[in-house]
Amino acid sequence: MLPYKRSQRVSDLMREEISDIIFHKLKDPRIGFVTVTGVDVTDDLKMAFVYISILKEEEKKTTLDILNSAKSFIRSDLAKRLRMRSIPAIEFRLDASIEYGDKIEKLIKEIRKKDEGSS
Repeated sequence: MLPYKRSQRVSDLMREEISDIIFHKLKDPRIGFVTVTGVDVTDDLKMAFVYISILKEEEKKTTLDILNSAKSFIRSDLAKRLRMRSIPAIEFRLDASIEYGDKIEKLIKEIRKKDEGSS
């Protein structure tokens, strides 16, 4: 028996393929530096939530809109690459974990400065 569920294996494969499609097949010059950080696929393999991280703050909304409008193209290209009966519907979302990690790191640095200043 495999160590993890099929939805997790499909998630990992979709993450790799979607990032390759975005970098090599999508020809929109408005797309900045995008990183596909993860894909969550529902257990019934009907829906896939693709989490992306965008480098520039001002490009986040436009890039997300572009990717959501190109999701039918990405899904059809996925159908050619993956050997599955049906390809999950795709929805792009911003990954807030990187910003959350930066915020935590800043708070820890502030606490360390206060501890060093009081010692």
